[in-house]
Amino acid sequence: MYRIPSKIEGKQFELYKLEQELKPIGYSIGGGWDYDQGYFDFKMADDDGYQFLRVPFRPIEGALDSDGAIVELGTPFILTHVYQNDLDDYTGSGNVSASFNQFAEPKDEDADTPKKYIDFGKELVRELENILH
Repeated sequence: MYRIPSKIEGKQFELYKLEQELKPIGYSIGGGWDYDQGYFDFKMADDDGYQFLRVPFRPIEGALDSDGAIVELGTPFILTHVYQNDLDDYTGSGNVSASFNQFAEPKDEDADTPKKYIDFGKELVRELENILH
């Protein structure tokens, strides 16, 4: 994980309006969402794993699943996840288990972020700062 300090940290928005601003430029509410936090994700790449710029948010007024929820943004960060190129460690588990566990285990769930993605992430954060001023 690579954090990118930003002027958007601590800013507050109505969640619905924030979604309307961010979805057209490639963000979606990503995985890991629950009632006390969520993330806007921008998929930066997916070669041999994936890199996302992730913008955390938490509710400060109302629940995330309710109309009119107000959220506060946290520190954006780049999430890098590298996949294994080989079979996973559970190759002897049988056909029934394999039908449910089709995906290889991650090689590194919190891999180092290559410089090109750090630079790209910083550009994306500058764009957010301009949009969410």
